[in-house]
Amino acid sequence: MLDSCKLKSACNLPLTYNKKINTFGTSNADDPGMYQLDITLRRGQSLAARDRGGTSDPYVKFKIGGKEVFRSKIIYKNLNPVWEEKACILVDHLREPLYVKVFDYDFGLQDDFMGSAFLELTQLELNRPTDVTLTLKDPHYPDHDLGIILLSVVLTPKEGAHRDVQSSIHNFLHWRICEIKTMLMRKSWKRSSKFQTQSLRLSDVHRKSHLWRGIVSITLIEGRDLKAMDSNGLSDPYVKFRLGHQKYKSKIMPKTLNPQWREQFDFHLYEERGGIIDITAWDRDAGKRDDFIGRCQVDLSALSREQTHKLELQLQEGEGQLVLLVTLTASATVSISDLSVNSLEDQKEREEILKRYSPLRIFHNLKDVGFLQVKVIRAEGLMAADVTGKSDPFCVVELNNDRLLTHTVYKNLNPEWNKIFTFNIKDIHSVLEVTVYDEDRDRSADFLGKVAIPLLSIQNGEQKAYVLKNKQLTGPTKGVIYLEIDVIFNAVKASLRTLIPKEQKYIEEENRLSKQLLLRNFIRTKRCVMVLVNAAYYVNSCFDWDSPSRSLAAFVLFLFVVWNFELYMIPLVLLLLLTWNYFLIISGKDNRQRDTVVEDMLEDEEEEDDKDDKDSEKKGFINKIYAIQEVCISVQNILDEVASFGERIKNTFNWTVPFLSWLAIVALCVFIVILYFIPLRYIVLVWGINKFTKKLRCPYAIDNNELLDFLSRVPSDVQVVQYQELKPDSSHSPCKRKKNNLG
Repeated sequence: MLDSCKLKSACNLPLTYNKKINTFGTSNADDPGMYQLDITLRRGQSLAARDRGGTSDPYVKFKIGGKEVFRSKIIYKNLNPVWEEKACILVDHLREPLYVKVFDYDFGLQDDFMGSAFLELTQLELNRPTDVTLTLKDPHYPDHDLGIILLSVVLTPKEGAHRDVQSSIHNFLHWRICEIKTMLMRKSWKRSSKFQTQSLRLSDVHRKSHLWRGIVSITLIEGRDLKAMDSNGLSDPYVKFRLGHQKYKSKIMPKTLNPQWREQFDFHLYEERGGIIDITAWDRDAGKRDDFIGRCQVDLSALSREQTHKLELQLQEGEGQLVLLVTLTASATVSISDLSVNSLEDQKEREEILKRYSPLRIFHNLKDVGFLQVKVIRAEGLMAADVTGKSDPFCVVELNNDRLLTHTVYKNLNPEWNKIFTFNIKDIHSVLEVTVYDEDRDRSADFLGKVAIPLLSIQNGEQKAYVLKNKQLTGPTKGVIYLEIDVIFNAVKASLRTLIPKEQKYIEEENRLSKQLLLRNFIRTKRCVMVLVNAAYYVNSCFDWDSPSRSLAAFVLFLFVVWNFELYMIPLVLLLLLTWNYFLIISGKDNRQRDTVVEDMLEDEEEEDDKDDKDSEKKGFINKIYAIQEVCISVQNILDEVASFGERIKNTFNWTVPFLSWLAIVALCVFIVILYFIPLRYIVLVWGINKFTKKLRCPYAIDNNELLDFLSRVPSDVQVVQYQELKPDSSHSPCKRKKNNLG
């Protein structure tokens, strides 16, 4: 009724003829007059999957003459969406075709292209409803089948705008009514889209505020007799898992039909009855779309809790089997509440939490290492992301794969959230990430700032102002956020968990080829290699007697060490080096230098990222040489791994993370005692027996190396720069209030 009333009132609008009427296209002498194009967007069929779960969130855009004239609402998680939406468009000639584009909506990310098609208006019969089927194509990959879009179209001619005044009035009135109708529809669709987006986000928050009801622990063991998808008779398989909105992608196993993954990850269980895990197997193909191998499902409602189930799942629509281990356990302590509900201020709850992580409960639930409470209080001086000079900020709090959101504060650059988030800590070396976004009704959320805080660097009970950083965490952006964080953990459990593989994030950024990133990794690797080269030069100079006194001292030391050498002296030397650096630090003679080289390289990389974002549509050439790109990315990643390995060893001895350095001292003391009192042959014998019988004792154990797992917790130089806390301006210094340290 409201829309019809507005349309009726349009008849009484004042008309002015000395102003040009804006229509789509340009006037055509061969085709005078105007046309009204009434379009009904019916539905889509067999659209392309753009999300990792094998679905998409499609919406449609109409363009004429390069201008967007219509945008549909978003249909979530559907490859066969039904819209049934109408649009009324006025055109002044038929030379410009209707350009139809389909996108996959990604919250917080750039929307994915799903295909496009053209509708030639000259081919339509006048005054006759026509059902049109458009086949979607990607100009870069014309052979790919991206589905179809079904439309109903009516093209109606209008009288020429320059025949006489009466016809001009008639045309203008029709144009105004059509324009208002289109505007009202678009506003209605935008409200609908905004409402759906907000409902989705608020429903997520509502669901999470009731906590997830359990944890689904999944171990992907192996695949058997998978379908060969490549010309060499093999495949490069990987597996995608999806439970609701949660997704996980396994690593790629090259050139095999019987892959051995041995990967473990966890999903959150929200539904009381369990839910269904969708599993799809894919073959990786560089330079083109990955091949589908098969799919299967796991109905969690059929599995008993607190018990490990071995599942051998037959792939449907394909060949082969997947072998999984699935365990359902009770829920962890994760919650959202207002500031008035504070677990640590309640004396009874606080004592219960302290008791849960006391040293006496070392072997009770080793995965439950500690408790984290985050108070998200407010932010100040945020960036203005909207044309009104304001923003609609909300906050995302992440700890590994646990992700919770605040509500949105509209039209505000100094929002107050006053929310408390609690998490269970599985790994004390995790990093808490707090990101602020600006909510947009019709687009993905805009990034406003981010902070990354290692749990071991947190000072309990202190309200602090954290300067927001850019996406790469390399420099400041506008605004500060006020947080108060408390961490309680069991140090023995945390130490034991350090020696097992790190938890992988479900969704990680795709590896990209970057000149600056490749150069950065090369320089980092070169610096690590040069340490060894300089050491070799130093030793060689002793052999050449460049400095007689130094060579004489080295010769005497060599004779003494070789004559008295025992195996336990190797960890003893490492222990002495750690101890020496520790006393240098506490005495104020810290020889650790700030790594300005890495900071400069990261800033250059940030500038290149900004440039890449602006020129993303112009990089067609690099997308056509996938084979070279894959090789370059592999080299880039190998350089990063080598450089990170050397930097982590250095940072262990530099006491970058004191907890890990103390843990290394304890481990070295144990090794010294073992090597001093136990003959080497017995140690090697025990090690060999353990290795040979490990698969017999535990067939589905995940392979790991304790030393590499330990080093994976030590930050590299790049991570040290990213985790550095920036000093806020004096105007943003908060009122700090200390509490009793709960650690």
